[in-house]
Amino acid sequence: MNSPVPFPIEDVQNLADVRQLAINKVGIKAIRHPIKIKDKAGIIQGTIATMSMYVQLPQHLKGTHMSRFIEILNHQEHVVSLENFYLLLHETALRLEAKSGYIEMEFPYFVNKAAPVSGVKSLLDYQVTFIGEISESGCDVKVKILIPVTSLCPCSKKISAYGAHNQRSHVTVTLSFNTLIWLEDIIRLVELQASSELYGLLKRPDEKYVTELAYDNPKFVEDMVRDIASVFYNEARIKDFIVECENFESIHNHSAYACITSLDI
Repeated sequence: MNSPVPFPIEDVQNLADVRQLAINKVGIKAIRHPIKIKDKAGIIQGTIATMSMYVQLPQHLKGTHMSRFIEILNHQEHVVSLENFYLLLHETALRLEAKSGYIEMEFPYFVNKAAPVSGVKSLLDYQVTFIGEISESGCDVKVKILIPVTSLCPCSKKISAYGAHNQRSHVTVTLSFNTLIWLEDIIRLVELQASSELYGLLKRPDEKYVTELAYDNPKFVEDMVRDIASVFYNEARIKDFIVECENFESIHNHSAYACITSLDI
């Protein structure tokens, strides 16, 4: 019995497109993938990243090679860092035969923090995003970090006979760099400008300490972004930045928000 003669499988996405319209970004969005990342102490953390990977598609091609994005991820064995994130951008553009590419990698990052009085340690998570873009003009990588802190209202403290309302706040910073900087260093720069930083675990002496610290260090949302921006302007490792702060008001049914941008990054 003769074996059937295999027919070639047509590569449809590689056909010409008659509409002659280039696509700025095409690829895969919101795929979850395990990654390993090294912290400042040299410890390797395992975490789950949500990835979006795109390339530019020229006007003469019908489609891109979607499966290659997955192949690139599955072949990644390196511990993720800002340095080799550049390599991931280069590999994506090369494998997809594209003139430009764009990658977002969002993941929870954990810092082991000691409580201020008892010293008891616990993990606190921060939402980190690596954002990279590569084109014929070069490669650009930014880091975005959401840092939860405490803020206490100066007005409430001033007008009240006792007490003052406080709330949890989200500071989000987006940075580009002159030289590489550890995530922990960025987080620390921000937390020092809050009324108080947050901890995963506090004993009673710690709770007393952070409550009184916040009371002695009141900050409007405007104060928060101005103080952080002032620190960033004087930090040689940071090139450009966006600082955003959202206070989840404890006595209002809305948030307070402020933003400072050094340049349009």
